[in-house]
Amino acid sequence: MARQRSFTSYVADRFYNELFAVINDYAEIKADSLNLRLYQVNKIGGIELTDITVKFASVNDLPESEIEFEVVIDAEFNVREADYHYDTDEFTSQWFMLKCKGDLSCGLDDFQITDISIYNGKNRQPKPMSDALVPIISKDNLESIATDFLKRNYPKALLQPMAIDPSELAKSMGLTVKLKRITEDCSIFGQIFFEDSTAEIYDEKLCQSVEEEVSAKTILVDPETYFLYNLGKVNNTIVHECVHWDLHRKAFELERLYNNEASRIKCQVAGGVEGNSWTAMEWMEWQANALAPRIQMPMGMFKTQASKYIKEYRDMLGKDDIIDVIEPVIDELAAFFCVSRLAAKIRMVDAGYEEAIGAFIYVDGRYVTPHKFRKNAIREDQTYTISAEEATIQSVINREFGELVRTGVYQYVDAHFVLNHPRYLEQRADGLVYLTDYARNHIDECCIPFDMTVKSTDKKDYYSVCYLNKDKDSTVSFDIKYSDGYQNSTDAAKKAKLVEEIVMEEMAIFQDLPNDYERSMKKVWDWKHEKEGLTYKELAERIHMDDQTISRLINNKRDPSINSLVLICLGMHLPPEISMHLIDKSPVALNYNKNDHIWYKFALTHLSKQSMISIENFFREHNVQI
Repeated sequence: MARQRSFTSYVADRFYNELFAVINDYAEIKADSLNLRLYQVNKIGGIELTDITVKFASVNDLPESEIEFEVVIDAEFNVREADYHYDTDEFTSQWFMLKCKGDLSCGLDDFQITDISIYNGKNRQPKPMSDALVPIISKDNLESIATDFLKRNYPKALLQPMAIDPSELAKSMGLTVKLKRITEDCSIFGQIFFEDSTAEIYDEKLCQSVEEEVSAKTILVDPETYFLYNLGKVNNTIVHECVHWDLHRKAFELERLYNNEASRIKCQVAGGVEGNSWTAMEWMEWQANALAPRIQMPMGMFKTQASKYIKEYRDMLGKDDIIDVIEPVIDELAAFFCVSRLAAKIRMVDAGYEEAIGAFIYVDGRYVTPHKFRKNAIREDQTYTISAEEATIQSVINREFGELVRTGVYQYVDAHFVLNHPRYLEQRADGLVYLTDYARNHIDECCIPFDMTVKSTDKKDYYSVCYLNKDKDSTVSFDIKYSDGYQNSTDAAKKAKLVEEIVMEEMAIFQDLPNDYERSMKKVWDWKHEKEGLTYKELAERIHMDDQTISRLINNKRDPSINSLVLICLGMHLPPEISMHLIDKSPVALNYNKNDHIWYKFALTHLSKQSMISIENFFREHNVQI
């Protein structure tokens, strides 16, 4: 299946004579009723069909391998004048619609034309198919398609919650599942065979591929998938191939009309179809990817089981808020339905549990606390969760964002830029800064949203939406961009008012700083000592220096190193502008050619209000020496 196949082109080429003959007969019988646009001929004395062009074919899906289709044809006629006084003729055209049907299993050898009429507009087919004979399915119809699939092939799954046995499902469809090592590198995890075929199978004993006869209606699954992934992935693979058999046999039969050597569809670990990049194949993979989890977790039964687990965990943990139980519920559902955690999480969102969006998120290899936001607070291509590296890039390339975070209004906490206010941030006994429970339940109220575009993924048409895929097991990566997020966040003016007093005080100190290092440092120290009672000893304990060294550095009796100055600024929790002023006026400087210095700048800009324990952990995670 190496390139796009066109049913319209096939019909035009193979059945040209049949189509021509039917239109020619119709025109001869009903010449006067054709309503041709004639400008020279007053009365038709003769009409000759000279050529036809098939414009398109509109296909309706029928059971088994049958189809019916309407072929729209532009017919060219040569019309002669009836009045013998005028030796006149002219060429004109008329569009016709021919209704046809046939069976793909016999190569359309039973092709019939059942009706012909003047074309007056395209009819809407009950079960439309594309020109490549792929069913046309919208996202809104996926649930009903999955339900219909189960009614025909596994109806008991619609009666009570249960895990679908994929082998039993395949058997009910007349398919056989076999475990075979398909490739050495495990790049192909599943194949569905539509015809008897000789297939290449990897022989581990011989360490090479060998040929083996495979019967039609066979699904091959690479057993290494069990070890590389999990049972949920294997089950999904088998259901995925069952969907191909159910929905895509006609597309395969069209391929065989062009290439009788075709025998199978190969589904790669990457999620695409091996050896293909054409649109029809991408649609087939999208449909199989989208329908498989809906078949494994039918919505009605999934909601029933989800409600049961939510109640159980609320009672068990003594928690009322869903975000406090969402993660164990997702894991229970994944285990119950024998699917992956990510599939269960996505299904929870499909079922209306928006809280699942903020569950099991990993950024910079770290777990992000579950959180939620109002439905439709952000678009599907936006996120509130951003890595430190992404934040650094945005603060450099986006002036507006850089200015916003440097004011200290927002702090980078738990992979979010959070409004710096006690309603949203709290420092706990362990010395670390956390989102408050209120903030975790109102992320849209206190955090900055970012735009996302898919940068790389294992699937060309990924089933789930972007914000669901900052998942530990997800192979999707994104480009993150700050795009007017602060202005578009909830009630920006109200947010700014909450921290206005703090910001104004800090800016007053900044604006009053002298133009030299010694006096600036003295003024900053006096401010922190007077306001917070900060002492040399306390600061020394925070940044792991002795208090005499701190005294000498602050009183300019010893030149600081860039490391020690950065630590002093962070230990005093200085606003970014004040820190950068001290560094600019000092005898040392940041060198952005050095990786550590880039992270120093990030910490001074985004982490200045966090505890030193949290900052040290951050530096440790990014291998920063300090």
